[in-house]
Amino acid sequence: MPRYVKNESEYRQVNFESGKIKAAMKRARASRKQPTSVALDPQLVAELKAEASARGVPYQVLMRMFIVEGFKRLKRVG
Repeated sequence: MPRYVKNESEYRQVNFESGKIKAAMKRARASRKQPTSVALDPQLVAELKAEASARGVPYQVLMRMFIVEGFKRLKRVG
């Protein structure tokens, strides 16, 4: 069972496995997304946030879903 550290002094008692740490770093590096910036009307952002809340997802995730789906459709048509 994993042992969770609750404060800084307990870190001295934990043995870190370098292989697991390196594997986790590789997974994290591979899943990174490139940040971008898009200027949107404040009313649209408010509507996106409301829709995202209704769906139970963060609004940035909802916007990413819309962009990905829209691009997939564009590629199918074009």
